[in-house]
Amino acid sequence: MNTENLILDKLTEIANKLDEQNLLQKTTINFNEACKYLDVSPSHLYKLTSTKHIPHFCPQGKKLYFRREELDTWLQRNRQPTAEESEASASDLLIRSKRK
Repeated sequence: MNTENLILDKLTEIANKLDEQNLLQKTTINFNEACKYLDVSPSHLYKLTSTKHIPHFCPQGKKLYFRREELDTWLQRNRQPTAEESEASASDLLIRSKRK
């Protein structure tokens, strides 16, 4: 019985990995796939779409679709600089201000 459970667990894991791979191959994804891709709850994604904070398509007024590339861009929109980048930027600013 234990080996059967182990086999079923492994098969479930493989099926989940295949679903993830199929999701990454698609250019346009539906609402449920977007929730899974972004790792957000459906209510949060509905809020983002209703307030137009996330790019989406609604071709017939009911179902929501998303372009995966646009979701990637949206995810990467507020990049925070590292401490080293901030220090380098501050140094550059000081050097430029002394020249003037």
